[in-house]
Amino acid sequence: MHKLQSFQCRVGGRDLIIETGKLAGQASGAVTVRYGDTVVLVTATVADNPREGIDFLPLTIDYEERMYAAGKIPGGFIRREGRPSEAAILACRLVDRPVRPLLPKAWRRDIQIVATVLSVDHENDPDVLAVIGASAALCISEIPFDGPLSAVHVGYINGELVLNPKLSDLENGQLDMVVASTGKAIVMLEAGAREVSEEILPRAIQFGFEANQDIIRLQEQVQQACGKPKEAAPVSEVNPEVASAVASTIGNELPQILAEADKSIREEKLSELKRKLVDSLGETYTANDILAVFETMAKAEVRSSTLVGKRLNGRALDEVRTISAEVGLLPRTHGSALFSRGQTQVLTIVTLGSTRQEQKLDGLGTLETKRFIHHYNFPPFSSGEAKRLGSPGRREIGHGALAERALVPVLPGDEDFPYTIRLVSEVLSSNGSTSMASVCAGSLSLMDAGIPIKTAVSGVAMGLITGDNGEYQVLTDIEGLEDAYGDMDFKIAGTKDGVTAVQMDIKLKGVGLEVLEKIIAQSHEARMFILDRMNEAISTSRPEVSPYAPRVYKMTIDPDKIGSVIGTGGKTIRSITEETKTTIDIDNEGIVLIGATNEEAARKAISIIEGLTKEVEIGTTYTGKVTRIFDFGAMVEILPGKEGLVHISELEDHRVDKVEDVVKAGDEVTVKVINIDNMGRVNLSRRAVFEKDYQPSGAQARDSSGPRRPFRRDNDSYSGRRDQSGRRPPLTRDTFRGR
Repeated sequence: MHKLQSFQCRVGGRDLIIETGKLAGQASGAVTVRYGDTVVLVTATVADNPREGIDFLPLTIDYEERMYAAGKIPGGFIRREGRPSEAAILACRLVDRPVRPLLPKAWRRDIQIVATVLSVDHENDPDVLAVIGASAALCISEIPFDGPLSAVHVGYINGELVLNPKLSDLENGQLDMVVASTGKAIVMLEAGAREVSEEILPRAIQFGFEANQDIIRLQEQVQQACGKPKEAAPVSEVNPEVASAVASTIGNELPQILAEADKSIREEKLSELKRKLVDSLGETYTANDILAVFETMAKAEVRSSTLVGKRLNGRALDEVRTISAEVGLLPRTHGSALFSRGQTQVLTIVTLGSTRQEQKLDGLGTLETKRFIHHYNFPPFSSGEAKRLGSPGRREIGHGALAERALVPVLPGDEDFPYTIRLVSEVLSSNGSTSMASVCAGSLSLMDAGIPIKTAVSGVAMGLITGDNGEYQVLTDIEGLEDAYGDMDFKIAGTKDGVTAVQMDIKLKGVGLEVLEKIIAQSHEARMFILDRMNEAISTSRPEVSPYAPRVYKMTIDPDKIGSVIGTGGKTIRSITEETKTTIDIDNEGIVLIGATNEEAARKAISIIEGLTKEVEIGTTYTGKVTRIFDFGAMVEILPGKEGLVHISELEDHRVDKVEDVVKAGDEVTVKVINIDNMGRVNLSRRAVFEKDYQPSGAQARDSSGPRRPFRRDNDSYSGRRDQSGRRPPLTRDTFRGR
């Protein structure tokens, strides 16, 4: 084990500490990064031998959330961390995206970076510490790496840019952006925003870039003190003999095929051309060498044409492909929309549910549930392929989360729309930027579902092609080829008033602020154009949710009455849900949410809950059911579980000899509350309902000045009777049952 060495600097008013030499000594590089009380261990390890038969950089990023870091025990039966959470997968992608461009593309030995969260303080986010740790671990390892790089959070709170704002402060913020950069250029952006102005974005990027420089200098100190000698970076070289043979074989076919606008036709012709090359040259050269040269030539053709201002399909550099939008496609779903842009097509479906169907979160964060869920599916047929269908991969989860982040700012609050909302985006055809098409389709489907969103949201993917002499071209609404052969995928989504989400990935070793400013400005025009096309399909939310969606009704009760609704062991609330076929959720503040498939069932549940929680008021008239008959009167249930006595003298406006002559058990009667005694017992009158000049008679008249004893009846009521010794007779079932 090496000697512990510690390095630190001030970032955002707090110490950032990088330590190495104490933990994980057998890894190629290992560091711990501490910020506040959040600590992340990051290791970098490299395989001894290259992997055979691959043409890509074998880099794996793992982000391990340990529940002990937050003082939690994992949920589930086995009480052990299992598959990574969605947050962990997004953190993996956050580390991968800035690191990958800085590693040699021709490297074929497996590299694994593992970030293990050891401690979290719920104020300082471990995700950017994982990025910093990955860079530092690579810097001190033997792996060739064009770093260091750093990442920080930039917030925009109360009109000011804030470096690494605490998680609690972001609740009032308008922007949360992760800026990753080297000492020279920006390599990755990730942001969620609440309709922030495009003018703020360049300022935030520059602010984050400048803040990264101190952390980069700190890593340079770590590398100088602890770094291993670097291995030589392999270089990809094209065999000139193979290149000449391929070029002479294909002639002028390649530019013509690449100019084909229809992706399916283009892909078919490219496949035919590849087979032709392998058949013609396969006896002399290997298929891998032939296809590698072919890819290099196709990439060069796309890039050279674009750099002179001409896209292969004839579109202008700032032109958006043909757009179509349609809503209400599916008859029984709660909302649906189909959005097409060129050959990219996404169908998004909305499902509404009660709040009890919120997604439970078992991670290191403080949130335990979330009410808005967006899932993104990318089946193989969408790209014309035949592959095994399986669980969503990191790409699907990342694209789904990006679209979800873009739509969250326009959603109504749960106090105004108490539903769980699930969106599912089905990619039906893919030719560039399906995630931004999911944003557009998602926005349309929310409106179709009758969800009162603030405004529509659109998204677009921007591209970049750079030349050897510093020239570049910015592309609006990139297609698949331009994404594959280009240098950048800059996704940006927002409303007419501002940006809600940003994600930038590049294949370069960085890009300057000037280029980013041009991309942001050019993307605004594209987003506005797309919004106009979307508004032609639907411009505002429908006035009501689908008739097939559950209705959620909201009511408020006295928090002291919650127990009355729930009942012992939940018996009462279960009986209500079974009787009314509804769902009922109650929070500690007394807010009750009732979910039902029809209004009648909901109203019935509301009535029962009101009866359980409502206080009986003197002078109020109720319609109730006779539950029991006595010789001195009748008991009437006026609210669920609440009864009162109608004395025999209060049944009619004339003398009644026998209670059964007027009412029987089970009869529905209208009565008025004339008194509540000091023990809470309720006295009712039927006579008071139909007598205009009602005056209480007998005992009621004598007790009108104060609390009245129920059941009193002149000469023979239980409360008035005495035996010869002056004592009351014992209670009997017939005279005082249930009282």
